[in-house]
Amino acid sequence: MIIESIEIKNYRNYESEKIILDKEKNIFYGANAQGKTNILESLYYCAMGRSHRGSKDNEIIRFGQEEAHIKMFLLKKDLKYRIDIHFKKNNRKGIAINGIPIKKTSDLFGILTAVIFSPEDLNIIKRGPSERRRFIDMELCQIDKTYVYNLVNYNKIIMNRNKLLKECNNKRELQEMLDIWDMQLAAYGRKVSVRRKEFIDVINGIVLDIHREITHNDEIFSLTYEPDTPVERLAEEIARNREKDIRYKSTSTGPHRDDIGFFIGNLDIKKYGSQGQQRTCALSLKLSEIEVFKKLTGDTPVLLLDDVLSELDNSRQTHLLKSLNNIQTVITCTGLDDYINKNFGLNRILKVDDGRISE
Repeated sequence: MIIESIEIKNYRNYESEKIILDKEKNIFYGANAQGKTNILESLYYCAMGRSHRGSKDNEIIRFGQEEAHIKMFLLKKDLKYRIDIHFKKNNRKGIAINGIPIKKTSDLFGILTAVIFSPEDLNIIKRGPSERRRFIDMELCQIDKTYVYNLVNYNKIIMNRNKLLKECNNKRELQEMLDIWDMQLAAYGRKVSVRRKEFIDVINGIVLDIHREITHNDEIFSLTYEPDTPVERLAEEIARNREKDIRYKSTSTGPHRDDIGFFIGNLDIKKYGSQGQQRTCALSLKLSEIEVFKKLTGDTPVLLLDDVLSELDNSRQTHLLKSLNNIQTVITCTGLDDYINKNFGLNRILKVDDGRISE
């Protein structure tokens, strides 16, 4: 999979730019706050239809403008794709694939698969469960349309059930309506949980060797999927917690409360790991994503590195750079010294200066 080019217009601090990318290593360098991360964000938008920074769509539009555009040309298994995204200030964004508009953002998933690695990802292990659920959902949504369908339906059920819970109080007829939502909650919840567990099992089969290589065989790293409720008891627990849910007006049981555990041997590194251990495990996790995508899709994802090298020590820098062969990589950084000192080959070097790009 290769991104051939991307064009952006009125995007963040960019007026208009067309960027040709090399099929191997591309680097955007410049001082802070010049717009480097905005380039990666526009690439990620073409994979997931959303910002990796959690920004709202109308925040994408350049100040003083009414609309913005992204146009990407992509080569995937000898097939060419064109992805167009049109942002409007007072309307929903429009997305088209090869000139044909799509109705749902989820129809975009899987055309471009991308792994993004930013300094924030180094804290995935010590952050809250919602960050870890987001990690697994974003990866699965890129490779499994069935999972997208089940997750979207599960989230809709949670939203509708919570709305009903707020109206229930002592109204028995409304409480009886919860039976319908509870049945669907358990059905879709089981499917979401089972697929997440399968995905973690795939990662475990890959991350062990990657982590051993980084730590010179000193550590055995593994992940566990930690469901809020075992799938075989989900329907039972939803029913048992109904009174509590009515009282607190919120759904307290289900995959929206699941987590991932991280262990070195038997040590829970979320609780007891050093910062160095947590960062090394996060690096192993990100590198394993690449191999998981290769295994499950038969294609190589695009790797987006957002100024992450400056957050790693020398040995972790070296290992990361050694792992970037045979994968299209787009890198942002403030300087080139780390790459030059490690004799890291850069195929295309672009300077970013206040929303302008030059070779």
